[in-house]
Amino acid sequence: MSTLRLGDTAPNFTAETSLGTLNFYDYLGDAWGILFSHPADFTPVCTTELGTAAKFSEEFSKRNVKMMALSVDGAESHQEWIKDINETQQTTVNFPIVADKDKTVSNLYDMIHPKADNNLTVRSVFIIAPDKTIKLMLTYPASTGRNFYELLRVIDSLQLTAYHKVATPANWKNGEDVVVSPAIGTAEAKTIFSKGVKEIKPYLRMTPDPTV
Repeated sequence: MSTLRLGDTAPNFTAETSLGTLNFYDYLGDAWGILFSHPADFTPVCTTELGTAAKFSEEFSKRNVKMMALSVDGAESHQEWIKDINETQQTTVNFPIVADKDKTVSNLYDMIHPKADNNLTVRSVFIIAPDKTIKLMLTYPASTGRNFYELLRVIDSLQLTAYHKVATPANWKNGEDVVVSPAIGTAEAKTIFSKGVKEIKPYLRMTPDPTV
């Protein structure tokens, strides 16, 4: 199996989940998607992560992003774990968790890293565009919980830069100034971006967020 890279088509799959049997592509439809894996059910960091994901579900929905989680335990185990997540994190998990006992999806997405653990998935994150291409991949060790504010920030950047000729600078947040794409000259940029272009260097031009 070849390693997935940015720009590759996200592999499709049909799997049993906490919400029944789902086909990944059908589930996503025309939306953006985020697929994230968890080492195992009933683990402390994962419990906080899934609770946080549930609390962020409205923010993901605003951005037309559908979430799907994965763990190598079964659907029955997921159902019991969800009860714990809802109780301890004071939320309601309303997105599917793939039951990947045979590790089919984990191997399809290269979520198992033998030098970390031969049996459990690492904390992988894949953000997938509506055309089913992979736009972002992140891998965390099992001991480090993910930052969901960062995942929202990245999605904002990906969606902005998908439709406008800009890039986002370090620590950028939604609504802040953006970088003019190096592919267009300053004169052309000034005709495209009506809010103005500030040339700091010939290769570094800033403009207000065109969506604000």
